[in-house]
Amino acid sequence: MATSDTPLKTALEAVPPMSRLMGLDLGSKTIGIATSDLTRQIATPLTTIARKKFTQDAEQLLALAARESVGLFVLGLPVNMDGTEGPRCQSTRAFARNLAKLTSIPITFWDERLSTAAVERMLIEADTSRARRDQVIDKLAAAWLLQAALDSLR
Repeated sequence: MATSDTPLKTALEAVPPMSRLMGLDLGSKTIGIATSDLTRQIATPLTTIARKKFTQDAEQLLALAARESVGLFVLGLPVNMDGTEGPRCQSTRAFARNLAKLTSIPITFWDERLSTAAVERMLIEADTSRARRDQVIDKLAAAWLLQAALDSLR
């Protein structure tokens, strides 16, 4: 299935009703992963995978998606503050194009500006150690962006 800049609400029209959404925060070294509940109200951090080669990363993602009954991937799109798309957006779009060749699960994008910064601020305010922040920030950023997407549906 092709990747899409289709609005989330429209993309969901083709998704089975009792399937989860999976939020992905793609970093250069890790992929933060979160899933929604079956009612698509709450995003929960799931895991962080260390990036290796695309094929291995995709295999892990697709195995998680199958296990979690995922009906839609929501990839965080790291748009610049002025709304333009830079190299990180191009890399995310390329990842989505390649993933789309391996699965029938539709893929859409969500503007993730400041999600990682917001999560980091929250963790610092909670007095979380730097080492612990490094362990959890990516999956929490994925949950943050997925929750924003879910909230937009209400």
